[in-house]
Amino acid sequence: MKKFLLACCALGFLVCSTAGIAAEAKKVRIALLIYGMKAEFSQLMQHYAMLHPAVTKGLAEVTLYDGRYDAAVQNDQARMAAISKFDAVLVVPFDFEANVDVVKISKDAKIPVVVFNAMLDTKDMDANVQSNDVVGGYLEGKAVLAKMGCKGNVVIIEGPKGGSGEIQRGKGNEQAIAECPKGAVTVLERKTANWSRAEALDLMQNWLSKDKGKIQGIIGQNDEMALGAIEAVKAAGLNVKDFSIAGIDGVSDALNSVKAGEMTSILQDAKALTQASIDIAMRRVKGPDYKPMSPVWEQYANTMKWDDGMAAFYDVPWTVVTPENADALLKDRQ
Repeated sequence: MKKFLLACCALGFLVCSTAGIAAEAKKVRIALLIYGMKAEFSQLMQHYAMLHPAVTKGLAEVTLYDGRYDAAVQNDQARMAAISKFDAVLVVPFDFEANVDVVKISKDAKIPVVVFNAMLDTKDMDANVQSNDVVGGYLEGKAVLAKMGCKGNVVIIEGPKGGSGEIQRGKGNEQAIAECPKGAVTVLERKTANWSRAEALDLMQNWLSKDKGKIQGIIGQNDEMALGAIEAVKAAGLNVKDFSIAGIDGVSDALNSVKAGEMTSILQDAKALTQASIDIAMRRVKGPDYKPMSPVWEQYANTMKWDDGMAAFYDVPWTVVTPENADALLKDRQ
């Protein structure tokens, strides 16, 4: 009996010790809600999430939810994340207003929520990580207008109506146009292609037919749509270099198009946006002892401060893609 009790005590100690180790080694479970996964930029965000040091070292586990370009779907996914008791929620929202529910659902469940790559019409999230879309829209607008000499006709291919990207980048586009002499630049057409290359191709084909010979500049509020416009120009038998074209994101096809002299792209750093958001979420879950693990904080040390991971807003700088830096950006994705 004495031996049995000693054995039980030893076993009890082993179980407690193992439980303690397991508790210490428990992974932080992060739900990653992205509005849709068709475009390369969304895929890059997923790619860099899985390469975050906390994930590769087994400290965190990221589960992707594809929002299928539907605000209601994203709200339902936030409810699922709350029911599943995730430790943190990261969301790239589809709609500026409708997806406020993602924050409310998460906060009601006492789950830290970080919004990134876009904005929401609320201040209740734990943090917002993004590149200032007004600045991005301004930079791409200036690039298009510079080649045009601030004179002529432009078309603007917009993101999904009601999304913060469309709203903010549109403001930046308008700021750039307003800096040209009054009446020198005319916006001939302006319509959404929902971040889609295929939709932008169809839209641009219609405009090239309707406004034949009148279009000099094409502002695509993301690279996918700018690339769709380029395909339409080529399909019409026109010379792409006769147009001034710009987009935003720095997707791989756009980087190659920049190298070919066909367009300008404003890089939105998917790695910095995603990995900074994961570090911030980890800090909210693990507490003040957590130190950021992603190298992006060193990369942007002069422009984006860690602030103990507790700031309400983090601004990831834009980078204008040039033929000189395009190869290095492409190499980073291999």
